[in-house]
Amino acid sequence: MPYIAGVTTATPPHVLEQSDAKRFAEQLFGGEIKHLLPVFDNALIERRHFATEIEWFFKQHDFTEANNRYIETALLLAEECVSKLAEKCGISTEEFDAIFFVTTTGLSTPSIDARLFNRIALNKHIKRIPIWGLGCAAGVAGIARASEYVKAFPKHRAVVVSVELCSLAFQLNERSKSNIIAAALFADGAAACMIAGDEVPKSTQNYSQPSILGSLSTIYPDTLDVMGWKITSDGFKIVLSKDIPSIVTSLVSENIEELLASHSISIGDIANYVAHPGGAKVMEGYETALSLLNGELKNSYNVLREYGNMSSATVFFILDRVLQQTKDGTGHYGLASALGPGFSSELVLLKWD
Repeated sequence: MPYIAGVTTATPPHVLEQSDAKRFAEQLFGGEIKHLLPVFDNALIERRHFATEIEWFFKQHDFTEANNRYIETALLLAEECVSKLAEKCGISTEEFDAIFFVTTTGLSTPSIDARLFNRIALNKHIKRIPIWGLGCAAGVAGIARASEYVKAFPKHRAVVVSVELCSLAFQLNERSKSNIIAAALFADGAAACMIAGDEVPKSTQNYSQPSILGSLSTIYPDTLDVMGWKITSDGFKIVLSKDIPSIVTSLVSENIEELLASHSISIGDIANYVAHPGGAKVMEGYETALSLLNGELKNSYNVLREYGNMSSATVFFILDRVLQQTKDGTGHYGLASALGPGFSSELVLLKWD
Protein backbone atom coordinates (compact mmCIF):
# COMPACT_ATOMS: atom_id res chain seq x y z
CA MET A 1 0.00 0.00 0.00
CA PRO A 2 1.08 3.64 -0.41
CA TYR A 3 2.49 5.19 2.73
CA ILE A 4 3.20 8.58 4.29
CA ALA A 5 6.96 9.04 4.15
CA GLY A 6 7.22 12.39 5.93
CA VAL A 7 5.67 15.76 6.71
CA THR A 8 7.06 19.27 7.15
CA THR A 9 5.31 22.50 8.13
CA ALA A 10 6.00 26.22 8.01
CA THR A 11 4.37 29.47 9.10
CA PRO A 12 4.85 33.09 8.05
CA PRO A 13 6.79 35.29 10.50
CA HIS A 14 4.10 37.59 11.89
CA VAL A 15 2.61 36.24 15.14
CA LEU A 16 -0.55 37.64 16.72
CA GLU A 17 -1.76 36.70 20.18
CA GLN A 18 -5.50 36.10 20.30
CA SER A 19 -5.94 38.76 22.98
CA ASP A 20 -4.31 41.29 20.65
CA ALA A 21 -6.49 40.12 17.77
CA LYS A 22 -9.57 40.82 19.91
CA ARG A 23 -8.34 44.33 20.72
CA PHE A 24 -7.57 44.88 17.04
CA ALA A 25 -11.11 43.94 16.04
CA GLU A 26 -12.61 46.17 18.72
CA GLN A 27 -10.42 49.06 17.66
CA LEU A 28 -11.19 48.52 13.99
CA PHE A 29 -14.94 48.01 14.20
CA GLY A 30 -15.81 49.78 17.45
CA GLY A 31 -19.04 49.18 19.32
CA GLU A 32 -20.75 47.76 16.24
CA ILE A 33 -19.36 44.29 16.99
CA LYS A 34 -19.23 44.38 20.78
CA HIS A 35 -21.76 41.56 20.98
CA LEU A 36 -19.52 39.39 18.76
CA LEU A 37 -16.24 39.87 20.63
CA PRO A 38 -16.72 36.76 22.81
CA VAL A 39 -15.99 34.63 19.72
CA PHE A 40 -12.31 35.55 20.16
CA ASP A 41 -12.36 34.12 23.70
CA ASN A 42 -14.42 31.05 22.84
CA ALA A 43 -12.35 29.99 19.81
CA LEU A 44 -9.83 28.08 22.01
CA ILE A 45 -7.00 29.84 20.17
CA GLU A 46 -4.01 31.49 21.84
CA ARG A 47 -2.01 32.75 18.85
CA ARG A 48 -1.88 32.70 15.07
CA HIS A 49 0.62 33.41 12.26
CA PHE A 50 -0.13 35.92 9.51
CA ALA A 51 1.42 36.70 6.14
CA THR A 52 1.73 40.38 6.99
CA GLU A 53 2.09 42.72 9.93
CA ILE A 54 -1.04 43.77 11.83
CA GLU A 55 -0.86 47.36 10.57
CA TRP A 56 -1.56 46.12 7.05
CA PHE A 57 -5.14 45.28 7.99
CA PHE A 58 -6.00 48.83 9.04
CA LYS A 59 -5.94 49.95 5.41
CA GLN A 60 -8.10 49.00 2.45
CA HIS A 61 -6.34 46.76 -0.08
CA ASP A 62 -7.78 45.81 -3.43
CA PHE A 63 -7.81 42.24 -4.64
CA THR A 64 -4.76 42.70 -6.87
CA GLU A 65 -2.60 43.88 -3.99
CA ALA A 66 -3.75 41.16 -1.62
CA ASN A 67 -3.35 38.45 -4.25
CA ASN A 68 0.17 39.61 -5.15
CA ARG A 69 1.04 39.30 -1.45
CA TYR A 70 -0.45 35.80 -1.53
CA ILE A 71 1.72 34.72 -4.50
CA GLU A 72 4.89 36.13 -2.97
CA THR A 73 4.35 34.58 0.47
CA ALA A 74 2.94 31.28 -0.80
CA LEU A 75 5.98 30.72 -2.97
CA LEU A 76 8.39 31.34 -0.09
CA LEU A 77 6.51 28.97 2.22
CA ALA A 78 6.17 26.27 -0.45
CA GLU A 79 9.89 26.45 -1.17
CA GLU A 80 10.70 26.10 2.53
CA CYS A 81 8.37 23.12 3.06
CA VAL A 82 9.39 21.15 -0.04
CA SER A 83 13.11 21.68 0.57
CA LYS A 84 12.80 20.61 4.21
CA LEU A 85 10.71 17.59 3.23
CA ALA A 86 13.28 16.28 0.73
CA GLU A 87 16.02 16.66 3.33
CA LYS A 88 13.89 14.96 5.98
CA CYS A 89 13.15 12.00 3.68
CA GLY A 90 16.77 11.68 2.60
CA ILE A 91 16.21 12.44 -1.09
CA SER A 92 16.79 15.34 -3.46
CA THR A 93 13.94 17.58 -4.56
CA GLU A 94 14.47 16.24 -8.09
CA GLU A 95 13.26 12.81 -6.96
CA PHE A 96 9.63 13.88 -6.57
CA ASP A 97 7.65 12.43 -9.48
CA ALA A 98 4.42 14.38 -8.93
CA ILE A 99 3.34 17.47 -7.04
CA PHE A 100 -0.19 18.07 -5.79
CA PHE A 101 -0.56 21.73 -4.84
CA VAL A 102 -3.66 22.57 -2.78
CA THR A 103 -4.94 26.01 -1.81
CA THR A 104 -8.11 28.08 -1.71
CA THR A 105 -6.90 31.47 -0.46
CA GLY A 106 -5.28 32.96 -3.53
CA LEU A 107 -5.11 32.76 -7.31
CA SER A 108 -2.09 32.19 -9.52
CA THR A 109 -1.66 31.19 -13.14
CA PRO A 110 0.90 29.70 -13.60
CA SER A 111 0.08 28.01 -10.30
CA ILE A 112 2.46 28.13 -7.34
CA ASP A 113 3.87 24.68 -8.14
CA ALA A 114 5.01 25.94 -11.57
CA ARG A 115 6.60 29.01 -10.02
CA LEU A 116 8.30 26.75 -7.48
CA PHE A 117 10.01 24.93 -10.36
CA ASN A 118 12.08 28.08 -10.96
CA ARG A 119 13.11 28.35 -7.30
CA ILE A 120 14.31 24.83 -6.47
CA ALA A 121 15.57 21.85 -8.45
CA LEU A 122 12.58 19.76 -9.50
CA ASN A 123 12.32 17.06 -12.14
CA LYS A 124 11.46 18.80 -15.42
CA HIS A 125 9.05 15.94 -16.15
CA ILE A 126 7.29 16.22 -12.81
CA LYS A 127 3.53 15.77 -13.02
CA ARG A 128 1.72 18.87 -11.73
CA ILE A 129 -1.75 18.57 -10.21
CA PRO A 130 -2.90 21.91 -8.77
CA ILE A 131 -6.15 21.60 -6.80
CA TRP A 132 -8.15 24.73 -5.95
CA GLY A 133 -11.42 25.26 -4.11
CA LEU A 134 -11.65 22.38 -1.62
CA GLY A 135 -10.94 24.68 1.31
CA CYS A 136 -10.30 23.02 4.66
CA ALA A 137 -10.89 19.58 3.13
CA ALA A 138 -8.06 19.93 0.61
CA GLY A 139 -5.28 18.64 2.86
CA VAL A 140 -6.93 15.26 3.39
CA ALA A 141 -8.11 15.23 -0.24
CA GLY A 142 -4.54 15.87 -1.39
CA ILE A 143 -3.30 12.86 0.58
CA ALA A 144 -6.07 10.73 -0.93
CA ARG A 145 -5.45 11.82 -4.52
CA ALA A 146 -1.67 11.42 -4.16
CA SER A 147 -2.11 7.91 -2.73
CA GLU A 148 -4.26 6.98 -5.71
CA TYR A 149 -1.56 8.30 -8.03
CA VAL A 150 1.23 6.24 -6.45
CA LYS A 151 -0.97 3.13 -6.53
CA ALA A 152 -0.80 3.47 -10.30
CA PHE A 153 2.92 4.26 -10.16
CA PRO A 154 4.24 2.28 -7.15
CA LYS A 155 7.85 3.35 -7.71
CA HIS A 156 6.93 7.06 -7.58
CA ARG A 157 7.08 9.68 -4.87
CA ALA A 158 4.36 12.33 -4.76
CA VAL A 159 4.57 15.51 -2.74
CA VAL A 160 1.42 17.22 -1.48
CA VAL A 161 1.96 20.92 -0.84
CA SER A 162 -0.59 23.04 0.99
CA VAL A 163 -0.37 26.80 1.41
CA GLU A 164 -3.21 28.80 2.91
CA LEU A 165 -3.03 32.52 3.66
CA CYS A 166 -6.48 33.06 5.08
CA SER A 167 -5.63 36.42 6.64
CA LEU A 168 -5.23 38.07 3.22
CA ALA A 169 -8.94 37.52 2.58
CA PHE A 170 -9.91 39.74 5.52
CA GLN A 171 -12.50 42.36 4.50
CA LEU A 172 -11.88 45.70 6.21
CA ASN A 173 -15.34 47.15 5.65
CA GLU A 174 -17.34 43.98 6.26
CA ARG A 175 -19.18 43.95 9.60
CA SER A 176 -20.97 40.63 9.11
CA LYS A 177 -20.91 37.95 11.77
CA SER A 178 -19.11 35.58 9.38
CA ASN A 179 -16.30 38.08 8.80
CA ILE A 180 -15.81 38.60 12.53
CA ILE A 181 -15.78 34.84 13.17
CA ALA A 182 -13.22 34.44 10.38
CA ALA A 183 -11.09 37.17 11.97
CA ALA A 184 -11.19 35.23 15.26
CA LEU A 185 -10.52 31.80 13.79
CA PHE A 186 -8.48 31.64 10.60
CA ALA A 187 -4.72 31.86 10.22
CA ASP A 188 -1.88 31.24 7.77
CA GLY A 189 0.33 28.20 7.34
CA ALA A 190 1.90 25.76 4.90
CA ALA A 191 2.97 22.14 4.75
CA ALA A 192 4.41 19.45 2.51
CA CYS A 193 3.84 15.70 2.74
CA MET A 194 5.50 12.91 0.79
CA ILE A 195 3.28 10.00 -0.29
CA ALA A 196 5.33 7.06 -1.55
CA GLY A 197 4.38 4.04 -3.60
CA ASP A 198 4.84 0.62 -2.01
CA GLU A 199 7.90 -0.11 -4.13
CA VAL A 200 9.71 2.91 -2.67
CA PRO A 201 11.92 1.64 0.19
CA LYS A 202 11.18 3.09 3.61
CA SER A 203 14.08 4.97 5.12
CA THR A 204 14.90 4.81 8.81
CA GLN A 205 13.29 7.78 10.52
CA ASN A 206 12.49 8.94 14.04
CA TYR A 207 8.80 9.09 13.17
CA SER A 208 6.24 6.56 11.90
CA GLN A 209 5.34 6.00 8.25
CA PRO A 210 1.79 4.61 8.18
CA SER A 211 0.23 2.97 5.16
CA ILE A 212 -2.78 4.50 3.43
CA LEU A 213 -5.50 1.85 3.27
CA GLY A 214 -8.20 3.84 1.53
CA SER A 215 -10.21 7.04 1.33
CA LEU A 216 -13.76 8.27 0.99
CA SER A 217 -14.99 11.53 -0.56
CA THR A 218 -18.56 12.66 0.07
CA ILE A 219 -20.49 15.69 -1.15
CA TYR A 220 -23.83 16.57 0.42
CA PRO A 221 -26.72 17.84 -1.74
CA ASP A 222 -28.11 21.37 -1.41
CA THR A 223 -25.31 22.64 0.85
CA LEU A 224 -23.51 25.11 -1.42
CA ASP A 225 -24.14 27.96 1.01
CA VAL A 226 -22.64 26.20 4.05
CA MET A 227 -19.01 27.19 3.44
CA GLY A 228 -16.96 28.95 0.78
CA TRP A 229 -16.04 32.28 -0.78
CA LYS A 230 -18.05 34.91 -2.57
CA ILE A 231 -15.64 36.41 -5.09
CA THR A 232 -16.14 40.19 -5.08
CA SER A 233 -14.31 43.16 -6.55
CA ASP A 234 -12.60 43.54 -3.16
CA GLY A 235 -11.52 39.91 -3.03
CA PHE A 236 -12.73 36.86 -1.12
CA LYS A 237 -15.75 37.28 1.16
CA ILE A 238 -16.21 34.44 3.65
CA VAL A 239 -19.30 32.24 3.66
CA LEU A 240 -19.83 30.33 6.93
CA SER A 241 -23.05 28.73 8.07
CA LYS A 242 -24.01 28.31 11.71
CA ASP A 243 -25.17 24.81 10.75
CA ILE A 244 -21.66 23.37 10.28
CA PRO A 245 -21.38 21.80 13.77
CA SER A 246 -24.79 20.15 13.46
CA ILE A 247 -23.84 18.80 10.03
CA VAL A 248 -20.74 17.26 11.57
CA THR A 249 -22.80 15.63 14.30
CA SER A 250 -25.50 14.30 11.98
CA LEU A 251 -23.59 13.21 8.87
CA VAL A 252 -19.89 12.63 9.44
CA SER A 253 -20.24 9.49 11.57
CA GLU A 254 -22.23 7.85 8.77
CA ASN A 255 -19.42 8.52 6.28
CA ILE A 256 -16.76 7.28 8.68
CA GLU A 257 -18.68 4.08 9.36
CA GLU A 258 -19.03 3.52 5.62
CA LEU A 259 -15.27 3.81 5.07
CA LEU A 260 -14.42 1.63 8.04
CA ALA A 261 -16.95 -1.04 7.08
CA SER A 262 -15.37 -1.35 3.64
CA HIS A 263 -12.20 -2.46 5.45
CA SER A 264 -14.02 -4.61 8.03
CA ILE A 265 -13.09 -2.47 11.02
CA SER A 266 -15.10 -0.36 13.47
CA ILE A 267 -14.73 3.02 15.13
CA GLY A 268 -13.35 1.28 18.22
CA ASP A 269 -10.33 0.18 16.17
CA ILE A 270 -9.22 3.76 15.50
CA ALA A 271 -6.32 4.70 17.77
CA ASN A 272 -5.11 7.91 16.11
CA TYR A 273 -7.25 10.78 14.88
CA VAL A 274 -5.99 13.44 12.47
CA ALA A 275 -9.14 15.57 12.51
CA HIS A 276 -9.12 19.03 11.00
CA PRO A 277 -10.17 21.47 13.77
CA GLY A 278 -12.64 23.67 11.94
CA GLY A 279 -13.32 25.33 15.28
CA ALA A 280 -14.25 24.51 18.85
CA LYS A 281 -17.86 23.65 17.99
CA VAL A 282 -16.77 21.44 15.09
CA MET A 283 -14.50 19.53 17.45
CA GLU A 284 -17.39 19.12 19.87
CA GLY A 285 -19.46 17.83 16.94
CA TYR A 286 -16.85 15.16 16.20
CA GLU A 287 -16.69 14.12 19.84
CA THR A 288 -20.47 13.84 20.06
CA ALA A 289 -20.89 11.97 16.78
CA LEU A 290 -18.11 9.47 17.46
CA SER A 291 -18.48 9.25 21.27
CA LEU A 292 -14.89 10.38 21.80
CA LEU A 293 -14.59 10.90 25.55
CA ASN A 294 -10.92 10.27 26.32
CA GLY A 295 -9.01 13.09 24.66
CA GLU A 296 -8.71 11.39 21.27
CA LEU A 297 -8.69 14.80 19.55
CA LYS A 298 -6.00 16.33 21.76
CA ASN A 299 -3.65 16.94 18.84
CA SER A 300 -6.39 18.77 16.93
CA TYR A 301 -7.18 20.93 19.95
CA ASN A 302 -3.50 21.68 20.56
CA VAL A 303 -2.84 22.73 16.96
CA LEU A 304 -5.97 24.88 16.98
CA ARG A 305 -4.78 26.56 20.17
CA GLU A 306 -1.24 27.19 18.94
CA TYR A 307 -1.92 28.07 15.29
CA GLY A 308 -5.64 28.64 14.67
CA ASN A 309 -7.49 27.24 11.66
CA MET A 310 -5.06 27.30 8.72
CA SER A 311 -7.59 25.74 6.36
CA SER A 312 -6.14 22.80 4.39
CA ALA A 313 -2.66 23.12 5.93
CA THR A 314 -3.89 22.46 9.46
CA VAL A 315 -4.29 18.71 9.11
CA PHE A 316 -0.58 18.34 8.27
CA PHE A 317 0.42 20.09 11.51
CA ILE A 318 -1.69 17.49 13.35
CA LEU A 319 -0.34 14.63 11.23
CA ASP A 320 3.23 15.69 11.99
CA ARG A 321 2.56 15.35 15.72
CA VAL A 322 0.86 12.00 15.31
CA LEU A 323 3.78 10.61 13.29
CA GLN A 324 6.23 11.64 15.99
CA GLN A 325 4.08 10.21 18.80
CA THR A 326 3.60 6.83 17.08
CA LYS A 327 7.13 6.04 15.92
CA ASP A 328 7.09 2.77 17.88
CA GLY A 329 3.47 1.85 17.13
CA THR A 330 2.32 -1.07 14.99
CA GLY A 331 -0.92 -2.83 14.23
CA HIS A 332 -3.31 0.03 14.85
CA TYR A 333 -5.41 2.31 12.68
CA GLY A 334 -5.77 6.04 12.21
CA LEU A 335 -8.26 8.33 10.54
CA ALA A 336 -7.63 11.68 8.83
CA SER A 337 -10.76 13.76 8.31
CA ALA A 338 -11.75 17.23 7.13
CA LEU A 339 -14.76 19.13 5.82
CA GLY A 340 -14.83 21.77 3.12
CA PRO A 341 -16.88 23.72 0.59
CA GLY A 342 -19.36 21.71 -1.40
CA PHE A 343 -20.35 20.98 1.40
CA SER A 344 -18.09 17.93 1.44
CA SER A 345 -16.17 15.46 3.55
CA GLU A 346 -12.77 13.89 2.94
CA LEU A 347 -11.54 10.83 4.86
CA VAL A 348 -8.32 8.81 4.72
CA LEU A 349 -7.81 5.53 6.58
CA LEU A 350 -4.29 4.82 7.88
CA LYS A 351 -2.59 1.75 9.32
CA TRP A 352 0.60 1.45 11.29
CA ASP A 353 2.34 -1.71 10.03
